[in-house]
Amino acid sequence: MQISLADWIVIFAYFALNLAIGLFYYRRASGDIGEFFVSGRSVPWWLAGTSMVATTFAADTPLVVTGLIYQQGIAGNWVWWSLALSGMLTVFFFAPMWRRSGVITDMEFIELRYAGKSGAFLRGFRALYLVFLVNTLSMGWVNLAMAKILYLTLGLNKLTAVFVCLTVTLIYSAVSGLWAVLWTDMVQFVLKMTMVILLAIFAVHAVGGLHMLQTKVQALDASRAFHTMDFVPRRGTPFFLQFLVLLSINWWASSYPGAEPGGGGYITQRIFSAKDEKNSLGATLWFNVAHYALRPWPWILTALVAVVVLPNAADKEGAFIVIMNRYLPASLRGLMLAGFAAAYMSTIGTQMNLGASYLVNDVYKRFLQPDRDDHHYVTASRWATLLVTVTSAVATFYMTSIGGAWKFLMAIGAGAGMVFILRWFWWRINAWTEISAMIAAACSSLFLDSRFAMSIADGLRGIDPLLPTGPLSPDDPHGFAWILGIATTVTTLTWLAVTMLTKPEPEAKLREFYLKVRPAGPGWGPIAQLEGPPPQGILGASFFHWTLGLALVYGTLFGTGNLLFGHMAQGLILVLLAIVSAVLLFWNLNRTGWTTFR
Repeated sequence: MQISLADWIVIFAYFALNLAIGLFYYRRASGDIGEFFVSGRSVPWWLAGTSMVATTFAADTPLVVTGLIYQQGIAGNWVWWSLALSGMLTVFFFAPMWRRSGVITDMEFIELRYAGKSGAFLRGFRALYLVFLVNTLSMGWVNLAMAKILYLTLGLNKLTAVFVCLTVTLIYSAVSGLWAVLWTDMVQFVLKMTMVILLAIFAVHAVGGLHMLQTKVQALDASRAFHTMDFVPRRGTPFFLQFLVLLSINWWASSYPGAEPGGGGYITQRIFSAKDEKNSLGATLWFNVAHYALRPWPWILTALVAVVVLPNAADKEGAFIVIMNRYLPASLRGLMLAGFAAAYMSTIGTQMNLGASYLVNDVYKRFLQPDRDDHHYVTASRWATLLVTVTSAVATFYMTSIGGAWKFLMAIGAGAGMVFILRWFWWRINAWTEISAMIAAACSSLFLDSRFAMSIADGLRGIDPLLPTGPLSPDDPHGFAWILGIATTVTTLTWLAVTMLTKPEPEAKLREFYLKVRPAGPGWGPIAQLEGPPPQGILGASFFHWTLGLALVYGTLFGTGNLLFGHMAQGLILVLLAIVSAVLLFWNLNRTGWTTFR
């Protein structure tokens, strides 16, 4: 790929702008860790929500979508489209309660909900688990994606590519904390969204337009086991079982960054930073609509062009970059690279800040140095950001597949998600419930994905002849489905047994939590009798809003897709469904003051 002097000027100007934003917020972020990690709880909904969207729009996302479409067609995207069900739960059931909790991190919430040594242990253990496994994996696959991009465009090796990108992001993240991350996210989202739309336009034009693209894709389907253009996999294809499991189990059972059941990670960090409950709900609603409904089609169109032009690509994820090199005009290449840098930096900057918040607020300050001044903790936060960055760089060199890492992370948490939901709505959940769920989920999924579980895999082939030989694997659609199903069953039985066999949290802790958060539903009956019942109808209203939110997201997503491919009647009906759902949703939210929790 040829990069002109003008391109280099654009790229360096982009990096300079991000560094300038970081320096601008240096003094404000140096006040205390509340400013450094949650921006003083003064962020408007549009900035917090756009930051969430920018964070999930990483350099890896278009590459993974391309790989999924090569392997499973457009319907392969259900591996993340299904998570909208969990995301909308966070909007209407959990965002107001998270904001009301008043904590800095979702790990600090653990000791608000659970008492004593078990609560303290869970807080520290889960913080380290998230930093050194979940966060490291997430940052590692984003680093890997950016390394692929820079290798295919500039010829940089993995070490150089990762070093350059991490260094620039580290500077503004460590200097100015979440304030810099939020405002750079805003700039980065506008840039990268503009560039992927332009790339899709040029790529589709190069193959003769949308109708010709569709015709060429369908011609290739004669040699495939699936229909590439299907939005939902057909019954009898290798991916139908996975689709059913994703919709019935995965969205509530598995925890994945950005779509944790009950909320968590950088989503709750943005909720904590919002001005109030109304802004926290608005931020998460905007995030889910933009994330699932507005962004996917430019990636999908470019991926379909890759399938047509490079049907036998060895690196299917990297085929997205090959299309960019081949069809994007030379005058836009510098901006496109800056757009990928933006996609990368928005995600990595957030993960750096989030990982540091866990290390400092939930480990260092809580257990090691509890009585130091604010300046000390801000300094420690900057060093923690560096540690998180180095750890992710090391992980990158042991990773080969971005999509594989996505599925692995879903699999090792299978079954624990329901606990993260029920801890808000059932007083009987205790710290040992969460601990046992995490351990059972990780152990059962890892065991099923090992050679020691060959006998289980052999037995399942009598039920499911589409299972390939060997152990169950998250890389295979049927293997992934069975791992999720079995691990969720084992994990659920484990945490239910542990919950019934261990003591509940002390009454004083439960009453304190209930008064602060005001959870709804019958699951707090014994405590509600002591402290007074919550307002009636809360869960019903939240479910109504959740249903409307899903109709808005999926109606927009599939309505747009149908219109793009010439299915006008279906497209217009779905878009109309989305519009009606949006009108009803906003009317009712305005009527109730943008919260169903009063």
